[in-house]
Amino acid sequence: MRLTYDISQLSAYINWPYFFYAWQVREPAEKERLRREAETVLQQQEGRYRAYALFLLFDADTDGDDILVGAGKRIPCLRQQERGSGYQCLADFVSSRHEPPFSQIGVFATSVDHGLETDFNGDAYQKMMMQLLADRLAEAAAERLHEQVRKSFWGYAKDEQLSIPEMLLEKFQGIRPAVGYPSLPDTSLNFVLDELLDMKQIGIRLTESGAMKPHASVSGLMLAHPQAHYFNLLAFFNVRTTISPVAPKRKGMRPPTPAVTKSDCRPSLYQPLNSLPESDIGHHPKSENCILCV
Repeated sequence: MRLTYDISQLSAYINWPYFFYAWQVREPAEKERLRREAETVLQQQEGRYRAYALFLLFDADTDGDDILVGAGKRIPCLRQQERGSGYQCLADFVSSRHEPPFSQIGVFATSVDHGLETDFNGDAYQKMMMQLLADRLAEAAAERLHEQVRKSFWGYAKDEQLSIPEMLLEKFQGIRPAVGYPSLPDTSLNFVLDELLDMKQIGIRLTESGAMKPHASVSGLMLAHPQAHYFNLLAFFNVRTTISPVAPKRKGMRPPTPAVTKSDCRPSLYQPLNSLPESDIGHHPKSENCILCV
């Protein structure tokens, strides 16, 4: 599903505090002045630039910490490893053992016309203004898309009656974790999402690391489970610990099972976990993606 949004359709969904933070503006009067200026700029660009979205809904299952969609396509997720974290993983909120929507998952991407980032290079102030507004429009498109998904396209919250301020406070059912954010920090996941969505339909191209161009782009997952929530994947494990189980799955392969014990793994972990006694390690749901479980 491909959607197009005019700027006027998204203006009300802009989360302005992030815009002010990017400008490092703190005074209320200055925030109000900057917002009025930004809204005037947006009105001037109406009809010249637009935002775009892609969305697909899949039946889903899990295999360890992977989410399986389509014909066995794997969306690899990571599980928290640090003590006291709850050892959460996004795959925990998906299960084929339940009826839809809990046995389904949404995949999405949003972006803007590339010109919003390139047509204002002659003026440093206008360039920054348009770049920051482009970022906000891509996020606003994701917010608007998620509302449409909940109430119509997926329809698991048909009776939702939230105001836009309530939506911006995330009072709706479900979550939309975005790639590059704490629950999905690995930007190379975009290669998997691109295979599912064909992001070039809305002008997104990927760099070698999976970063999206235009920069004002958002991609991620949509989960409907009422207990689904955001969490952080903190870096208490090193690159070898994190990447070695995940990277092979980019090609749909299963990771090799390391012939190591928990004690063998301890030197490869950062100090917060190195210092734990053996009895405190591995007290979470068994997962073949966790170096401490294999």
